This record gives sequence, C-alpha cells and structure tokens, in this order.
Amino acid sequence: MVPSSRSAIRIALAQEHGAPSSAPSKKPSEFFGADVFSMAVMRERLPRPVFARLRQAAREGRCLHEGDADIVASAMKDWAIEHGATHYTHWFQPMTGCTAEKHDAFLTPVVNAEGVTAVIHEFSGTLLIKGEPDASSFPSGGLRSTFEARGYTAWDPTSPAFLLENSRGKTLYIPSVFLSYTGESLDRKTPLLRSLQAVSTQALRILRLFGNTTATRVHAMVGAEQEYFLIDRRYYNLRNDLVLAGRTVFGARPGKGQELEDHYFGAITRRVIDFMAEVEERMLALGIPVRTRHNEVAPGQFELAPMFEPANIATDHNMLTMEILRMVAEKHGLACLLHEKPFAGVNGSGKHNNWSLCDSEGNNLLDPGSTPMNNAQFLVFLAAVLRAVHTSAKALRLGTVGAGNDHRLGANEAPPAILSVFLGEQLTSVIEGIASEKPCGSKESSWRAGMMEVGVSTLPPLPKDIADRNRTSPFAFTGNKFEFRAVGSSQSIAPANIALNAAMACALDDIATELEAALSNGKPMVLAVQEVLACMFRTHLPVVFNGNGYADEWQEQAAQRGLPNLKDSVTAIAAYTDPEVMDVFLRHGVLTERELLARQDILLENYIRALHIETKLTAEMGRSCLLPVAMRWQKTLGEMALAARTLCPEEDKGALPEETYYHLVRTHVIGLVRGLDALDACHARLDAMNGVLARAKAARDELKPRMDECRKHADALEILVDDAEWPLPKYTELLWQC
Repeated sequence: MVPSSRSAIRIALAQEHGAPSSAPSKKPSEFFGADVFSMAVMRERLPRPVFARLRQAAREGRCLHEGDADIVASAMKDWAIEHGATHYTHWFQPMTGCTAEKHDAFLTPVVNAEGVTAVIHEFSGTLLIKGEPDASSFPSGGLRSTFEARGYTAWDPTSPAFLLENSRGKTLYIPSVFLSYTGESLDRKTPLLRSLQAVSTQALRILRLFGNTTATRVHAMVGAEQEYFLIDRRYYNLRNDLVLAGRTVFGARPGKGQELEDHYFGAITRRVIDFMAEVEERMLALGIPVRTRHNEVAPGQFELAPMFEPANIATDHNMLTMEILRMVAEKHGLACLLHEKPFAGVNGSGKHNNWSLCDSEGNNLLDPGSTPMNNAQFLVFLAAVLRAVHTSAKALRLGTVGAGNDHRLGANEAPPAILSVFLGEQLTSVIEGIASEKPCGSKESSWRAGMMEVGVSTLPPLPKDIADRNRTSPFAFTGNKFEFRAVGSSQSIAPANIALNAAMACALDDIATELEAALSNGKPMVLAVQEVLACMFRTHLPVVFNGNGYADEWQEQAAQRGLPNLKDSVTAIAAYTDPEVMDVFLRHGVLTERELLARQDILLENYIRALHIETKLTAEMGRSCLLPVAMRWQKTLGEMALAARTLCPEEDKGALPEETYYHLVRTHVIGLVRGLDALDACHARLDAMNGVLARAKAARDELKPRMDECRKHADALEILVDDAEWPLPKYTELLWQC
C-alpha cells in the first residue's frame, strides 16, 4: 500500500523548527556599525594624512592616492583579524542579479633559507585594490567568450568594507566593481557609480546657476523598503517549486487569504518577532540603518525599511539585507521568500525605491524651500524629474524588468507598467499655474494672487505632507522625495537607480543648457527660470497623473497622452536598443553601446531561463507528484461509482453523485495530462529556436499560457482529491503557520 502523502508532511513537522533568539546584551546604539571598517575606524587606525586623502577620494569618487593602498590594507587586515576574520573576499554584483564572492585566506605559507615552512598574515595594497576571479562563467552578453576567462574586481572605496560571520569565524568583505579584461562592465555597480557621477555633475551646474559655490557634490539618496514572505521551512522543503523557483507553480487558493485585511499591521507573532529582532541586530552591526518592521497585506508577508543613504551604499545594503533575511530565516526554521509572486491569489512583494537628491552640505534638493530662490531651485529640480520620467519612461521601465515582476505590475496590487508621476492636487496646481503663465487660484486663503512669480515670492505655504498617498502611482512625490514603487522584491535596486540617475542627468543637462544660454544672452536669472519652467511644465504635464492607476480608463488616457505602456518584460527589454533609450545611458557615459547590447542579451536570457525552470518544474511535479495521486483517487472514485450503480440500478435517469464526482475528477486528470503533453512539446520546440528575442517572446506567449492551463486543472484536483492523499503542503499550511 502506498503511504499517505500527509504522512511525509507529518514527519517533516515533527522536526525542530529552530529556537528563539536571545535578547542582545548591548543597546543597538552600542553595536551599530561594529562590523564595518567605517570612516570612524579608519580615523583611529590610519595616519592623519592618509585618512584625509582616503576620505577625499571616497567623497569625490576618485582613486586612492598612490602609496596609500598598502597602509590602508594593513590597517584593514589588522582590524579584521582582531575581530575574528580568517579570509577576505572582493564582494561584487555580477549580472546574475545576485552577489558573488571568492574567499582568500590572510595566511600565506613561506619557506625560509633552512627550508622550514611557516605562515604569515599577508594583505597588501595590491590585493586590496584588485582581485582576479574567473569571469568566464558569469553572464557577459557577448562581451567575453567562454574561453576568455580573465576578469577583475576593484575595490570601491565609497562603500565601506565589512565583516560577515559564519559558523567557522568571519570573512572580510570588500565591496568591489567587476570588469572584463577589456575594461568593460560585467556588473551592476560600475554603471551605478557612473550614473551617480553623471547626476552629480549636472546637478552642480544647476546649483552654480543659483549661486551655490560651496557644494562639491550632489548625492542620490535612497531608502529601499523590502517586502518578503516567511513560511515554515519544513513545508518549504517539501515543495520543489519553492526551493528551485521561489514560487508555487501549483496551489489552490485557501479558504481564507487576505480578504479580511486582518494581517496588515497586525500583531507580530513571537516566532516572527524573534526572527525580525535577529535580522535587525545583524543589520545594525553592519551599519544598515533599519528602522521599520510590520506585517504586510498578505498572510505570511512582512516588510522592513531602512533610513536614507547614498544610493551606492543603499544598494550594497539592500543586497546584504536580502542575504541576511535568508540566513536568519533558516536559523529560525523558516524560509524567506523574496520572489515577487510566490503565491497566487494574494498580493505579491515589491521594493519601494525612495529617491532624492542631496548636496554635500546636507540640503535636500527636492524639499520646497522657505525663500524665493530656494523655491525656484526646487521647482527646477521638480521640472527635471518630470522631464526625466516623461522622456525616459522606457529606460526607467528597464529598471523593473524580470519574469517574477511581470506577475505584479498592473495586477491591482502594484503600479501599472505605465510610468507616470503623482504630485498631489496642490503641487499640480502650482505647476499648472506656471505652465499657463497665469496666477493660480486655490481654495486655501493663503494662496494669494501672483504667488506663482518664481524668484520674487515664495511657493504657497505647503503643509509637511502636501498630498495624500497614491499607492497606484509608480512614481509618487511624498513631500521631499519620490517613491519608485515598481521595483520587484527580489531585484537589485541598482538597475532602477542607474536608469533614474542617468535620466535625471540628461534632464538637468537640458535645463542647465537652456538657463546658461539665456543668461549668456543677458536675460535676468528670474526671467530665465520663469520661462524655462513654464516651457518644461507645459511640455511634461502629460506625465502627471493623480488618479487611480488601476482603472481601465487610465490605460486609454495614458495612450492619448502618448505615454508608453510596456506591459511585460520582453516588450520592455526589446526597447533597450531604441535610440531614445540608448541615448539616456550613452549621453553621460553611464554605459557604452557594447555594454547596453550585452545587458539586453543577458536580461532576455535570464527571462527565458526563469520560465524554462518553471516549465520543467511544472512538468516534473505534474507527472511524478500530482498525476499519480489524482489517478489513484480517480480509480477509487470509479470503484465507488460502480458499486453505487450496482446497488441502485433503478436510478438510470441521471448520474449518481458518485458518478458525477468521478467524471469531474476524470475531466481534470485528462486536462492535466493533455496540458502537460502540450507544455512538453512547446518546451522542446522553443529549445530548438534561434534568436534570443524570438525565444523570449515564445516563452512569454506559449510557455506561460500552457503552464497556466496545467495549473488550472491541478489546482482543481487539489480541491477534489482526498486531503489525506494530496502530496504537497497547501496554501493554508504555507501561509498561516508562522
């Protein structure tokens, strides 16, 4: 007799699920940044001139001063070894979407004149600045052939080194860029650093026009909210789809999902709060300024959010955050799911990228000011944002592409794929008044006539929160920053910020060029700003939308406004080679043409591979796991129906309940068999196709619908088959057992 599938689940549940963590012995303020080779640590350990040059290089994005590298490396090595480190690694972010590391020991064997072997601790400036991992097995999009293996990692001094603990000690992690032998970017950090330099250069042009001669740099600041699911690891290990694809390819909706909205901001269970507390301890020790934690909308879904940091560091910290979530979850007998849509029928997970610009003196350039010139400056930067989103929407959309995120965007749980800007009623009224070059009236008595005269009077007095929130907007102004809400939960925030910074650099460049031309022709600054703003706001008002982004009418209205609607990742990635998209990245050297084409190829390949993995899981689980159980149940029902007909031969005018039940199960068994056959045939056909774009389109148009068809029948069978026999943990168990 075949043992009940539920027996395996009961055995799994008998295993321990992890012990709760103990409270930290120190206050968070006492161990914040304890595992970071921070500026404060370097100030203590480096000679004063070396530290000054290093800090200046980090602030300005320059290379380390010649001769200083060995001194910094020695201090970093001593600090790391004192804290228990045995190895170091250049930690980089290849185009896989994950991080990569190769560990090298500090210990180096040496042989003296007598032939005696000893070991010494060694870590030179050369080893600090440059590493050489094999580049042949990382995605390169044709930049490198597989037989051309050489690649280089180079230390990024703008992001501090840190220590990560493992069961056998600690490792020193050195944030790095990753370049090919020919100097081309094979990673996501290099173009991010280039984009930060580009937006800083163009923003400083604007500041200089407004009389700021002291700011030396403008920083893109980012705070990345992170959503995730937690499930019991014992259930997770029983589902190959979760283990290998991060989402359930099968699973019927539970009796209760998020309908009552009782999970959102609800009380956090003890098991989850233990997990969250340890995550926060590890993050704080790494200098990650985590601040917020709460239950999210879907059952089993949670969120954490840090405070703002420079975009480069925020990107590194978000990659670390995802790794910490996974590691700590395992310790607590949980599995952390970062996929955008691990469960059908409940909300998926996103990553809100809160973005602003801040000068080196600490001034937020997207914060309305209290003087006429400050308000004029704010409006110029606001105009640049509208121009960036309006003219570079396709480029920004590329920062959100991925097979997982396609399940979310436009699905009434995340913003639509149409890029628009939410400003709120008051701020929209301001820019409409400037665009029409007429005074703007208001319901507020404080909005006086003539208030729109830029540079002569101030903006209307604005409350701290100048607008309600709009969760349907992909790009919303929230008082002094913009919230880019379309990034997926598993994705690096680097691509979104690369695109955003590059687009903003282009927009600021255009505005600065116009203002400089007007001033060179003798036009007063006030008049020049007024005219440029009026033109910019008139041109880019179509990108401002304060309504319901989920409404069908918005799709039609957006088309009338000329806003692109790249509904899926394949369509968006295909636009990489559009001239207006390439110009965004090429104009200020954020990417080269070869690097752009390589990224298009890599993103399409990643999309194809993700769907092929899900296809193979659907076929494998459907045939070897679900069909045998369903067919045994069908056989049992057939025997029951035959017995019932034998007992009730006189009831021949209609089907007996047993017969109806049998035929319903049989219908879905046949449907699943046919669906799996069609899926296998389609998969084989796609494998033989040439051309990465053609294969990606076929995966989208043929594989996905066939997987959905298989799932429809499998999920129906889950409800019909004896619960004691169903081989997979169900949604009720997965979503409600934490």
